[in-house]
Order: sequence, then structure tokens, then C-alpha cells
Amino acid sequence: MNAGDRPILLDTHAWLWLCFGTHGVFSPPVRKRLAAADAAKPLHVSIISTWEVAMLAAKGRVNLALPTRAWMAQALSHPAVRQLAFDDPAVVVESNELPGNFHADPADRLLVATARIGGYVLATRDRKILDYAKAGYVNVLRV
Repeated sequence: MNAGDRPILLDTHAWLWLCFGTHGVFSPPVRKRLAAADAAKPLHVSIISTWEVAMLAAKGRVNLALPTRAWMAQALSHPAVRQLAFDDPAVVVESNELPGNFHADPADRLLVATARIGGYVLATRDRKILDYAKAGYVNVLRV
């Protein structure tokens, strides 16, 4: 299965851009995948991304225009979005045993581990994750 056939896992910034309607920032391949997303081919959002968004809102680094819980409920209610639970111990182990050299950010490590274990392609613009993908350790779609 090539990256184009794999389910999409949105990095936190990509999910925020999607929710805020800033579709122009996405690359053409990502726009195509976003347009094709539906209940049968959903966009996946990790619980780690919900945690990151809540943390950013609490620190005043992102304005959600709604109370965080209400924003989260609305953002996750779209039929083309599926939240991934954090219930696989293999992901936690993998996040601490990633091959090669990857930076220490726990959220990024958990997103990469989720993509690796779950067979997702991680939609991101994060340079460190993109570099890690070039080494062959995770499938990515550059946002």
C-alpha cells in the first residue's frame, strides 16, 4: 500500500488549519485528500492533537472563539473526522523506541508512533518529522 492509499493522520497544525478554514496553506495533494474525505475515508486526529490544542488555548497561543470543550466537540463532530483514542500500549512503547534519531518532543513522538503502528500517512509541515520521513521511518504527506 503506497502513501496515497493509506489513511491520513493530521498533525496538530494541519488539523487547526483545516478547522480554521485556511485551506490555501495545503499542498495540492493534501487538498485532494481533504476533498475526498468522508465517513468511509476519514481524516484521523489523535487524542494527542486534542491535548495540544487544549494546551495552546490555555496558554493563549490559539484563539478558538469558543470555550475549548465546545470547540473540540464541534471540530470532532464532522463526519469526515475520526478521533483516534489513545488505547494501544504499542504506540507508547514505539514512541520511546523510534528507530534512528528523532527529537524529544513527546507529542511529535506519539504522533509518529501512531502513524507507524497504525499504518497512517502523517500529514504535516513539521520539518523534523519530514526529515525523519526522508530517512524512511514514517510515511508523510507534506502539507
